[in-house]
Amino acid sequence: MSLYHSVQIGSLKLDGNLFLAPVAGYSDRAFRSVCVRGGAAFCYTEMVSMEALTRGSDKTALLMRRAPNEKAYAVQIFGGNPEVMQKGAKMVLQAANCELIDINCGCPVPKIIKSGAGSELTRNPQKLYQIASAVVQAVEGKVPVTVKIRSGWDAQNLTWKEAADAAIQAGCAAITIHPRTRAQGYEGKADWNILADLVKFANGRVPVFGSGDAFTPEEAKRMLEETGCDAVMFARGAMGRPFIFRQTRQLLETGAYEPIPIRESIEAGFEELDLLAADIGEKGACLEMRKRFCAYSKGVPGVGELRRRIVQAESKADYRAAFAQILQG
Repeated sequence: MSLYHSVQIGSLKLDGNLFLAPVAGYSDRAFRSVCVRGGAAFCYTEMVSMEALTRGSDKTALLMRRAPNEKAYAVQIFGGNPEVMQKGAKMVLQAANCELIDINCGCPVPKIIKSGAGSELTRNPQKLYQIASAVVQAVEGKVPVTVKIRSGWDAQNLTWKEAADAAIQAGCAAITIHPRTRAQGYEGKADWNILADLVKFANGRVPVFGSGDAFTPEEAKRMLEETGCDAVMFARGAMGRPFIFRQTRQLLETGAYEPIPIRESIEAGFEELDLLAADIGEKGACLEMRKRFCAYSKGVPGVGELRRRIVQAESKADYRAAFAQILQG
């Protein structure tokens, strides 16, 4: 089988195995849209609070909107109360009509953990089982339910195996692992050996997806080869590089890939800006795009002066002026 291949997640079949991860503050539908154009086979929303959704948050509803070019997408949800998660999952299906619901059991942020969600669930497999079971029951087989876990709480408490077993027993259709501990956060190295061990533990019962330290097409290829995982999730590796999916597919299928011209990359950033402005207004979009255009500008000659202008930009016109030489070139 080619390293690039289709993936079956319960009743959902996807044409490819290169995904955009759910990244808080990043994976809105504007960014997902440019990633789909850049070759992503499947994208996840940033994590959506079920407490907020069940309380009627308008902002939460915006997070779940489908990008115009998404044939299928996943909504990632989080929460520490099984009843709220069950109620929220039903609301997600009504509001978003997504093809998959993913449960965040790995976020290391303290306020998420204090609510009984995120990484707290990886270290508490019994509660993970209760929450996953509640969500599986809520969707009534309409869409697959999956989980994303971490390797454990810290190096002395690696609970990925128990967490994965709980997810499978609850009826989840796939497991993604970011093989860092909660204590590591996003520092240090992801332990791909744990990813490989999870693939062996799952033993074909459910597909296993890998996340963590896939920053280049070469690293994604190595993850697939070394671990046997079914799909790769790009997170930080896709920031400012939405074409990494297309390049990785080229590498997996042909052994090489084409570089992306700087102008094409910057134009993708402006496409993202326009989509984001349509959702939240030009001012808010321009402020949000400061960090994103800094990512898009990696490798641009004279990047220091360019980034100075980026972090001061307040309008589309400001960005156009900053990138004028590149866009005209």
